[in-house]
Amino acid sequence: MTRPYLLAATDEKPGRRFYDVIVIGSGIGGLTAAVGAARRWKVALISKSILRDTTTFLAQGGIAAALSEQDSPALHFDDTMRAGAGLCREEAVDILVHEGPARVRELMEICPKFDRAGGDLVLASEGAHSVPRIAHAGGDATGSEVASALAQAMQTGSRVQVLENEFVVDLLTNGGRCIGAVSLNLRTGAFTMNFATATVLATGGCGQAYSLTTNPKVATGDGMAMAYRAGASIGDMEFVQFHPTGLYSDESPIFLITEALRGEGAYLLNHAGERFMVGVHPQAELGPRDVVVKEMVRQMQEAGQEFLFLDATHLDCGMLRERFPTVYETLREKGYDLCSDRIPVAPVSHYMVGGVVTDIWGRTTLPGLYASGEVANTGVHGANRLASNSLLEGLVFSDRIVRDLDRYITSKEELVRRLTIDLPGPARKGNLPEEIAEGRRLLQRTMNANVGTVRNEEDLMTALETLCGLLNSLKAPRADPDEYELYNLLTVAIHIVKGALLRQESRGSHLRSDFPMVDDADWKHHINFRLKNGEENAGCSKS
Repeated sequence: MTRPYLLAATDEKPGRRFYDVIVIGSGIGGLTAAVGAARRWKVALISKSILRDTTTFLAQGGIAAALSEQDSPALHFDDTMRAGAGLCREEAVDILVHEGPARVRELMEICPKFDRAGGDLVLASEGAHSVPRIAHAGGDATGSEVASALAQAMQTGSRVQVLENEFVVDLLTNGGRCIGAVSLNLRTGAFTMNFATATVLATGGCGQAYSLTTNPKVATGDGMAMAYRAGASIGDMEFVQFHPTGLYSDESPIFLITEALRGEGAYLLNHAGERFMVGVHPQAELGPRDVVVKEMVRQMQEAGQEFLFLDATHLDCGMLRERFPTVYETLREKGYDLCSDRIPVAPVSHYMVGGVVTDIWGRTTLPGLYASGEVANTGVHGANRLASNSLLEGLVFSDRIVRDLDRYITSKEELVRRLTIDLPGPARKGNLPEEIAEGRRLLQRTMNANVGTVRNEEDLMTALETLCGLLNSLKAPRADPDEYELYNLLTVAIHIVKGALLRQESRGSHLRSDFPMVDDADWKHHINFRLKNGEENAGCSKS
């Protein structure tokens, strides 16, 4: 099979580097994998930006794990399965909840800033959890504290070669397996062929497919798109989780107001000042995210408004400032007082539940390629992720990848140094910068308008026609990261739409107004996509 490469070649011969393991991405999944693999193997971590420019670093929520006497892996298992709306992979969830506590305790050894009171770990409540089990570090700054600690551990002794500002354009394949990746140095414009026995994708999600998202600018679905081009399966793409409480604004990214604030007792109010979640779900504001979002959409439609309110004015102001310093200060900078103002909020794109399909060891369907974190579809989230299970997933499954690397690498005797790879021909003309910018805006507007919280066939067909038309109108890209990101976003967005069209039911984070009920008889299964022989353009037929 001749596989499609997005890569645009240059007149200069690409450089060559050789490793045992390449890790692509610097969130919790990538950092955990790099730290673990470097204990035995020669490792490179490649990030298209700087280490801290990740969704992990922005995470206000904590890490869910059964760490208290009143909790247990069995309770955590049940909560996760319920939130997943019938599509969780039980074996993967069982691994997550049983191995999770040990992984979190190991993390605490290198990140001592987890919140404690009198020496005891402080555990918070979040949506759809039956008991308090969310561990936080630095109040609502868990992501930055954890990412900083892992980055420091990775760089100690320089055991990992860290390559920042290198855009990984494509995975390299030979003989039906992954043998590394091609990267573009964003400072010099030079390409490098990075060969490795094993490659770990930890590139995060694709929130930038939407105009309203909590995700940073770098979350453009690169890992999912390059894995698809390389022949790996991607699945559950229709399940995009929308967070109930994004600060209502036209900024990008949208400021996320952590679910832990509702865990401490904040209310959701409609424009009549009523707590509308009471009576909708036994846990009211702390119901599963899909349940809360669905009711929020209904309330906004009834009121003819684009936002509702988050109200914490009845809570102790000192507690709010101490427990949520990031939220409090950011809102103050934006003109709101968390202690005295009702905060306008609306659901926004937040998390990709689907992704590159893996087994319980993080192995994708392409030998030599692993995936961890938001880019991966391990099966633990089903149709709707349980709050604060995302950081835990990165910890647990990156640890399992490291353990499997020892088996995989020692079983491969051939040397990648001997391989030759045929890459695309001479450099191409590419697209004008204004065409790429407008294309990205069109994609985001289309996804927000037609593939948002509630979908229907007419809107989805309109989105597919628009996105395929845009894709087919583009010239082959130059060596330009903006062009690469647009192609990757289109690849991912088109498969979100295709999955949403195929799934003719409402389940978890996928809501269809024309198929409003769960349909276990026909749809209690997963939808996977894999590149067909000779297929290009993400399966869009050319006119």
